[in-house]
Amino acid sequence: MEYVIGFFILLCIGIAFEYRIRKPDVIVLYEMIDGLGIRKGRFYPRHFSLLLQRTTHSFQLTVDATAKGNIDIRVKLVATIAASLGHLTELIRVGGWSTEAVAHAAKELETVLQGFVKGFTEQFEIEELSSQKIHEHIHKEVPVSKTAMGIEVISLTILSFEPMNPQISEALKQQEQARILEQTEILNQKARIASTKAKLKADEEISQLENQLEMKKYDLKKSQWERETQLNDLRVNDELKRNRQRLEFDKEELQMLKSSPELLMLTPQAARLAEASQGLKNARTVVSLSPQDMAHGSELFGMFQNILQNALDSYRNIKEKRQTK
Repeated sequence: MEYVIGFFILLCIGIAFEYRIRKPDVIVLYEMIDGLGIRKGRFYPRHFSLLLQRTTHSFQLTVDATAKGNIDIRVKLVATIAASLGHLTELIRVGGWSTEAVAHAAKELETVLQGFVKGFTEQFEIEELSSQKIHEHIHKEVPVSKTAMGIEVISLTILSFEPMNPQISEALKQQEQARILEQTEILNQKARIASTKAKLKADEEISQLENQLEMKKYDLKKSQWERETQLNDLRVNDELKRNRQRLEFDKEELQMLKSSPELLMLTPQAARLAEASQGLKNARTVVSLSPQDMAHGSELFGMFQNILQNALDSYRNIKEKRQTK
């Protein structure tokens, strides 16, 4: 019984010494016949397992490369990597059976990135290179590292790209400044052109509106002139109508006087003549006839003169007889 208790105690001590509790940020690997496996249980034997951190690993890399013409350039980049759960076998093959396998694989990745950068920059002139172009090229090539090295690149950033020769660097800066100034001037000229076009368009629209206003004014004046013309025509027609009526009346009066000459004594001219003859003794009476009165014709005037003369002679004879009595 004592041996059993002692064995049980030793077993408990051995288990407590060998097994550990798995942390959430740790990947526990173990070797299988056909590869590697991941322990997903809460406890794991520490001497038969490999611990890999799930956390990311970052590093900064400076690459001295050359462009066409053997011009030295320097590219600085920073990358963040992590273990790829689907390619742990490749990770152990590159980084070894070690808790620092990710760091060791990062060293291998640095070598690969240097090759990517140098192979790309040697194909272009220095004026054609830029941080963006280098980043795009590396970003296309980096996924190979997942299957080849068992690591996954979380982020990759180009910190700087510049020639190692200060004179070339200054010349490139001047070219860039000139390009920016040229683009700025082009934009300014385009802005001026756009402003001028907008002004011309506004002037054209204003001219069209003014022309439309003038046409409306002309139409209003034309309609007003047409109304005035119609009113004048109505006035003229009315005046002509009245004149025709007056002429018809004069013709009727003339015909009446022709048929009855004694009616001339009832006219205003005859009345004025009689009054004048009564006021002046042995005087000749002058009768003034207006052009309208003369318009009746010479025949009417002669007839009227004879009647007046007869009437005056009769009136004088009667007056002399009264005086002699």
